[in-house]
Amino acid sequence: MASRSPSLRPPPLRVWVWTAATLALVVVATLLWRGSSVAATDSTTAPEPAVPDAAPAAQVAQTWSADAGAPLPRRVVESGRVLVPDAHGFTALDGATGEEAWHYRRADARLCDVTAVNGLVVAVFRTRDRCDEALALTAATGVRAWTRNLSLRGDAVLAGTDRVVLASSATGIVVLDPVGDNVRWRYVAPEGCRLVGSDVGSTGVAVLQRCPDSAAVQLRLFDGFSGEARWTRDLAVPEGGTVRLTGVDRLVDVVAGDTLLVHRPDDGALLQQLPLPAAAGDPGDEVLHQAGVGDLALVWARGTVRALDRTTGAPVWQLPALGLPSATDTTQVWVPEADGFVLRDLATGSEVDRAAVEGGLAPGGRTSVVGPVLVYRLPDRVVGYS
Repeated sequence: MASRSPSLRPPPLRVWVWTAATLALVVVATLLWRGSSVAATDSTTAPEPAVPDAAPAAQVAQTWSADAGAPLPRRVVESGRVLVPDAHGFTALDGATGEEAWHYRRADARLCDVTAVNGLVVAVFRTRDRCDEALALTAATGVRAWTRNLSLRGDAVLAGTDRVVLASSATGIVVLDPVGDNVRWRYVAPEGCRLVGSDVGSTGVAVLQRCPDSAAVQLRLFDGFSGEARWTRDLAVPEGGTVRLTGVDRLVDVVAGDTLLVHRPDDGALLQQLPLPAAAGDPGDEVLHQAGVGDLALVWARGTVRALDRTTGAPVWQLPALGLPSATDTTQVWVPEADGFVLRDLATGSEVDRAAVEGGLAPGGRTSVVGPVLVYRLPDRVVGYS
């Protein structure tokens, strides 16, 4: 007698429920991932660069160039990489070759601004109407260091110096710790007032402030770490006159009209009033942020570089230049001049060496050095000469 096959019974109801719940979770997770910033992020990393141990040659030529798709940070070189931003992120180039080393981009957000300091690239992104997401990547490799949420205006810009990152807008400033990712302090402009300038440097954080009840422009200096107000000075600026904060390294300098006002960092006392030629409105007349090197503040303004004594504010030396010198060596600096880059003694300004460029250089740049390569940051692009 043949045995009967066992009948197939459907799984219990609880199995169907579990299966449906699992499939639903998978679908929801997939949709959430596709709509998340993780899915919208395109990033790469790289090994640390090997910077050649060599000096620039006596004759150099352009070997690479990179156009910027967004405002360039004032210092583009960090840890041997050259930082070039675009609308949705940034690329880190190898300083020696100009080739891409790593990149970071967000398809679901726009870059507010980016700066580089302490071996890090610190950036803030705008996901809606505010700059609300910040992150730091290791400059050499592109490896993420930290991420945090912020609440900054949509027009916030960044600047950095050692262990301090400044985010600023017309209504106030926020100071970040680039290494530890925390917000150190904030300053909000008084009601009705607006900030017409702000900057950070070795001296602290400075702001220029206009208020409706005063014809003067206030210059204020804060401690970069604690936020304590050190001093406030009123600057007499003619109505309609231009005023610009030039820098906060070694000295606190402001250009008011056609005068460079040099202030002492400890109490804000006015040390010097240096006349400048009238601005003509081209890149060669731009006033760049100054750089502090050793006991000097280097300021390039309207075709002349000045090395100012940090104690008296008086020029130790000055000479024609097309932009701001390099600021990494405490004894010598590379100065961009008409025929190329000239290596000058920091103490005297005398020529030590030169790297000639056939056809000369464009005006309005800032010089950095990566081994044998002279990196020249212009307002809209970065160029490598070797």
